[in-house]
Amino acid sequence: MIYPLIWMISASFKPDNQIFGSLSLWPQTFDWDNYGQGWNALSVSFTRFFLNSTFVTVLSVIGNVISCSFAAYAFARLEFTGKNMWFALMMMTLMVPYHVVLIPQYLLFLNLGWVNTYLPLIVPKFLAGEAFFIFLMIQFFRQLPRELDEAAMIDGCSPFKIYWAIIMPLSLPAMATAAIFSFIWTWEDFLGPLVYLNKVEDYTVPLALRMFLSQDGASQYGPMFAMSILSILPIFLFFIIFQRLIIRGIAMSGLK
Repeated sequence: MIYPLIWMISASFKPDNQIFGSLSLWPQTFDWDNYGQGWNALSVSFTRFFLNSTFVTVLSVIGNVISCSFAAYAFARLEFTGKNMWFALMMMTLMVPYHVVLIPQYLLFLNLGWVNTYLPLIVPKFLAGEAFFIFLMIQFFRQLPRELDEAAMIDGCSPFKIYWAIIMPLSLPAMATAAIFSFIWTWEDFLGPLVYLNKVEDYTVPLALRMFLSQDGASQYGPMFAMSILSILPIFLFFIIFQRLIIRGIAMSGLK
């Protein structure tokens, strides 16, 4: 499992003629210029690509956590007409591949004039479109004692106040788990930005990495692997820092 990562780290320090011409993981000569060349090899600096990915990812995480927690709270703690039917429909969306809805969504965003902007990548995250996160939070919310809601209602709290003052503080592990998975999936997303973004200066990191490859054989593998290492550092650090919250959130949500 760890070998591909080690190989990529090794390749990021090798000249292009050694990357596929030597089986040794240890570079014969260290080419430290791969990182400097990779950062400025494209028409736009990688600083811009990292800022673009950070912008899209942060807003997507915020949108997913807020909207999915609202929907999960309604399913888990409130009573409304057709609750079971809407819950079943929501769960059925887990079985629909993304590629099935890709064309209808593209036509919708094209008619709205959102193509070649970040709106198609961000706005749906604020509309509770991730059924997995909703289900994860529902499982967590259901384990919280309903006596807390009843006591808050006696004190005059509205449903939103109960969510904000009681449910949300007690549900940080589940919300942190959703935030972490949302961060990872959005940061490494290639298809979404590929479909909706046309300008190079608007590209995210995965699209920028693809630009190192050329069909005429002039691919820059050393700089590409160097930038690939830098691109996975945010995910790696995010996972290491919040690893305990991931395990706690999944275990306490019943998704073992």
